[in-house]
Amino acid sequence: MIKLAIDFGTSGTKIFRIGSGIVLSEATCLAVSRETGEVRAYGNEAKRLLGKTSEMTEMVFPVYEGEIVNEKYAGALLLYFLRKVARRGSVEAVFCVPCGYELSAREKYYRVAKAAGLSRVEFVETPYLVALGQDVPLSDSNPVCAIDIGAGKTSVAVFSLDSIIAGLTMGVGGNNMDTHIIDHIAGLYNLKIGPQTSEKLKFAVASLLPGDNQSTVVNGRDVTTGRPRSVTVSSGDILFPVQVYIDKIIQYVELILKKLPAEVSAAMYKNGLFLTGGVTAIAGLDDYIAKALSMEVHRSADPALTVVLGGGRVVGSPALLRKLRMR
Repeated sequence: MIKLAIDFGTSGTKIFRIGSGIVLSEATCLAVSRETGEVRAYGNEAKRLLGKTSEMTEMVFPVYEGEIVNEKYAGALLLYFLRKVARRGSVEAVFCVPCGYELSAREKYYRVAKAAGLSRVEFVETPYLVALGQDVPLSDSNPVCAIDIGAGKTSVAVFSLDSIIAGLTMGVGGNNMDTHIIDHIAGLYNLKIGPQTSEKLKFAVASLLPGDNQSTVVNGRDVTTGRPRSVTVSSGDILFPVQVYIDKIIQYVELILKKLPAEVSAAMYKNGLFLTGGVTAIAGLDDYIAKALSMEVHRSADPALTVVLGGGRVVGSPALLRKLRMR
């Protein structure tokens, strides 16, 4: 029996296989013929075509804000990934899903998983996996607070091994920042940039460190003339479109913390907050959140892979899976 943990995310898909570790990390997208519906490219190969194809090719993102929005192509993409990591044999999988994932959303996963040939599927909410992926010890009596800032959604929860005490998932993530950066650069420099350029810009110079002013050159299209042009963009130039979403996440975390019983709240301030997700690679983000919440923040050393590493811990432990799986 092949056992996998699958983080089938809005932006990227990661797969952990028991006995092998992380065996796949690719973009969750496909390039599809508008005329025939035939898939022309999958995963990372498809992402490389983003913004560079003719009108005859459509880029399809089958997962949006953590939910499957196109079951046909989600199934085709998952089957493609599974063939790369588990060529034969019966396959069981644990899917990493946002906090409070509804039954109707899980049913889409069941149908997609069946279409891709999975024999058994379980679901575990990402806050647990954030903690397990950072080797945080879980118990029934020691509550933990975790935040997973994904591309499409952010999950926040306070929980123990027994259950989630308080938590929520919001439609705020790295993709929101990328879109806002595109609009911001257009307004600031009269330059149109694409989503891949925006994402690269975010990770190259975005910073919440006071006075940080790194810069990089970006290429795009002049909004007025339509001609190619390049500009130098600094950390300060994109501070607002990054900060506005981090501030929104902090507001939601504060709402959760205010609802906690006194003893749980005391444990939170003792243990600190555990943070992961690709966006957390932004310079100074952990210190910014720590200052806003007056709490110690522990940022994952490998934020893009923490959740699926936690999923690997769960899929490798039947007892832990029985405890944490969604019912």
